Amino acid sequence: MMQGVTYKMYINGAFHDAPDGSIWELRNPATDKIFTTVPFDAGDTTPSAIDAAAAAFKGWSKLSPWSRAEILKKTADFIRQHVQAFAETMVMESGKPIAEAKGEWQVAANLFEWYAEEGKRSYGKVIPSSRTDKRMQVIYQPMGVIGVITAWNFPAYNPARAWAAALAAGCTVVAKVSEFTPLSGMLLVHALVQSGIPKGVINLVHGKADAIGDALLQSPHVKKISFTGSTRVGKILMQGAAQTQTKLALELGGNAPVIIMPDVDIELVAKSAVSGRFRNCGQVCVAPQRFFVHAAIFDQFKSLVVAHTQALSVGNGLSVETRIGPLINATQKHHVLSIIDQARQEGNTILCGGDVAGPGYFIAPAVIDVQHKQSDFYNREIFGPVMPLIPFSSMEEAVEMANNTPYGLAAYIWTNDIRQATYLSEALEFGIVGINEWAPHATEAPFGGWKQSGLGHESGPEGLLEYMEKKLISTGGL
Repeated sequence: MMQGVTYKMYINGAFHDAPDGSIWELRNPATDKIFTTVPFDAGDTTPSAIDAAAAAFKGWSKLSPWSRAEILKKTADFIRQHVQAFAETMVMESGKPIAEAKGEWQVAANLFEWYAEEGKRSYGKVIPSSRTDKRMQVIYQPMGVIGVITAWNFPAYNPARAWAAALAAGCTVVAKVSEFTPLSGMLLVHALVQSGIPKGVINLVHGKADAIGDALLQSPHVKKISFTGSTRVGKILMQGAAQTQTKLALELGGNAPVIIMPDVDIELVAKSAVSGRFRNCGQVCVAPQRFFVHAAIFDQFKSLVVAHTQALSVGNGLSVETRIGPLINATQKHHVLSIIDQARQEGNTILCGGDVAGPGYFIAPAVIDVQHKQSDFYNREIFGPVMPLIPFSSMEEAVEMANNTPYGLAAYIWTNDIRQATYLSEALEFGIVGINEWAPHATEAPFGGWKQSGLGHESGPEGLLEYMEKKLISTGGL
């Protein structure tokens, strides 16, 4: 863990323990051993964090976008200067390989820098009036206090994406980070504090999710809640928000299909598919999950995927050779093992992996030949190192199977035929479609899903406007 950092809650410019002294024991997923503790609150501190953010909003929102940008750009620079130390801490709490952790912190820095600049471009517009004695304009203004609740799978990227946009827009933030990966959120706070963020502008609470969520929903100061996590919890927030009319941005679950046509470079796609599927041990909401492979190349693709999967190095994320780290906790490990067992019971073939590996929360990456299309295991959000392969014969069949899910976050297409790419990309019912790539998301591009995968967008200019209110100013009698 990085020295000189206070790993505590942060409220109104000061670090805090839980009022009753409660703590949360953090386990290293690679060893299943406790390596540190952090304060864990019953929810008592959330109202004071909200009050601090509401008071700070008056000054922060009145600063020019250039003044806010100075602090956000300093934050980006601070993160880049400490990437190695930040990444090592992330590996200890999340288990992900060090190369992935370093990459995530670089993207977090990019988000702060990009929104520092994008905050200067929250343009309005002038509307030509039908009356000569009237003028109309539309402006955007910061919304107010924003509650941000984020998940454990990307403990720096998820908060940075929301915090940077909200802060650049002129909002203040009350953040709740995952109890499984709180240190990365605390490092982000450390970077902001070192960069001169005024007190009350950023507040971090850590504790019981339901109590914190209720406090955010019930407060009249909180204008919006941004949530990254499961569809189940997203629905709970929607039910609560219906009572208080709190606005929501929800980035929820996914079950991304991949359609692979027979005209591709099979070796290239197989190798990159293994890398894309097993990134962060498969714990990625946009990760390719259901691989629909044309029957003409299915057997060859299957053989290549198995070979590349078996070559992956599984181990502690601090080793530079590691490509697959552990799952986040025992619950997630049991969840993934249950899915593998279901696949086996449904009559499918485990081609490799699927067994427990090591003392921590490790599972050897599994490749499954889906021999029964009525199988249900791959319709669940796996969120683990399992790669189902399903053959298809026509594009229409592939589209029907791909769209047969309540989720609609990301989808992938691999083909060298522009006609097929156009047809498939327009037929798929997903908010993000990647053609011949595994990373169809970017700091500068909107990120959001259809159906039960969420509401609203993060990243890109759209991500900034998520935290601003639109106002029409109309002047008559001129």
